[in-house]
Amino acid sequence: MTIYSYASFGYEGELVTVEVDLRPALPGIEIVGLPDSAIREAKERIRVAIRNSGFEYPSKRILINLYPAGVPKAGASFDLPIALGILAACGIPEDPPERILAMGELQLSGRIRAVDGVIAALHESEMLGNLPRLVPGENSPEAAASGLKNIYPVTDLTAAVELLQDPGAGKSAEAEEGSLSKRESDAGPDYGDMAGCPELLRALQIAAVGGHHTMLFGPPGSGKSMAAVRFPSILPSLFHREALEVTRIYSVAGKLPRRSGLIKTPPFRKPHHSASREGLIGGGPFLQPGEVSLAHNGVLLLDEAAEFQSGVLQALREPVEQRRVDLVRAQRRAFFPASFQLLLTLNPCPCGNLGKEDAVCLCTDREISRYWKTLGGALLDRIDIRIPLQPAGPEALLHGERKSSDLLREQVSRGRTTGRKLRGVDRLNSELEGRELVNAAALDPDTQRVLLEETHREGFSNRAVHGVLKVARSIADLEGSGRVLGTHIVEAVGLRGVGENLFYSGLRVPAR
Repeated sequence: MTIYSYASFGYEGELVTVEVDLRPALPGIEIVGLPDSAIREAKERIRVAIRNSGFEYPSKRILINLYPAGVPKAGASFDLPIALGILAACGIPEDPPERILAMGELQLSGRIRAVDGVIAALHESEMLGNLPRLVPGENSPEAAASGLKNIYPVTDLTAAVELLQDPGAGKSAEAEEGSLSKRESDAGPDYGDMAGCPELLRALQIAAVGGHHTMLFGPPGSGKSMAAVRFPSILPSLFHREALEVTRIYSVAGKLPRRSGLIKTPPFRKPHHSASREGLIGGGPFLQPGEVSLAHNGVLLLDEAAEFQSGVLQALREPVEQRRVDLVRAQRRAFFPASFQLLLTLNPCPCGNLGKEDAVCLCTDREISRYWKTLGGALLDRIDIRIPLQPAGPEALLHGERKSSDLLREQVSRGRTTGRKLRGVDRLNSELEGRELVNAAALDPDTQRVLLEETHREGFSNRAVHGVLKVARSIADLEGSGRVLGTHIVEAVGLRGVGENLFYSGLRVPAR
């Protein structure tokens, strides 16, 4: 019987073959193939688990080879395949399948505990064809979400051996898949809590329709953080393909809750401003995903962005542009998807009073310029929507119009559906490039003239012009228009132009 397991490494990882050799010699066990300390310590754990499960542990010299030998292996998920390999070498069960995939951590009692990376291992095992796949019972919902067949949750070593003796008697996990498609509870911060901010909600809806990177800036108390943390509440649920990608990343990272299936809600990550570059981008000895990958198909919020280290912020430029992270450590390479929507909040100046009515800014032009240069021109140029805020007055708070997140999300979903039907592709407007973007905009001569005049007056870069087109396309989708009009261009330019002078010269441009 050939036993396969899985070594987590980046987004893809690698299947590992567990080979067992028994020979007459002084009893003992040796594991080779670059195992980490958790695998080496499994020797005694496996021996006791086999005996406590009612099987006889062989009194021979045991050699365990984890192939390919050049791939580092880590974690306790190799316990079950090693134990099954030892039993198979002893002739237990008598008529096993030719090949199996197995993952699971063993307790001394023989019970099998949940492990990380199950859904990634199952997807990698598709190349092996039709074979029994044994996973811990606690990982059953996650395994069922993969959509593969012949997945058998097992709770202890005895059950695993009985299953291999008669695979037809086991219950496959795919029967539970239908219960995994529900969106997680939407209970949480709601835009209905915010009154008197129609322009802000309009801009955030446009950002949500197209997946555009967005910046909110204004003095303290203007509602930046309050609006930002509510942004995920207006995002539609993930499609099945997107949910699989997100669930796989969280499973590999060990952040998927036990007994949970697909993550249907767009992820929302809010790292502290003390986060390191490795924590944000990813890395470590086994190349674990960072915050940008944990926010894949969702939102990455950097609250008080100017407080982050400049080097950390500049490391975001490649993931923002390429929508993936390539990690290289000591001749090892891995990648993680990182298609996220960046959301920044910050004050207009270090003291926070720039542009605030009935307040005096005490910052010098040099201090303001240095504050904004923390973001860097290259990163700021990739922010298509900049929203200036002012504290709402008592009248707006008491009697201002309110809109619930449910209503806003319905409109956002309708806008995305409109865009997909028009273009026939399942991509957000922020992902459109080149000819595809020009065709999606479908500008008539008058609209082209408006685009050239508006962007020339603002002195926009080529990237900024493309950003204006993307945002204008999202505005058109939100309004149900098949063509980008001049009014859409003007609104998109207005959403981007604010903050440009603040960064480049430190001028005291009042927030609008």
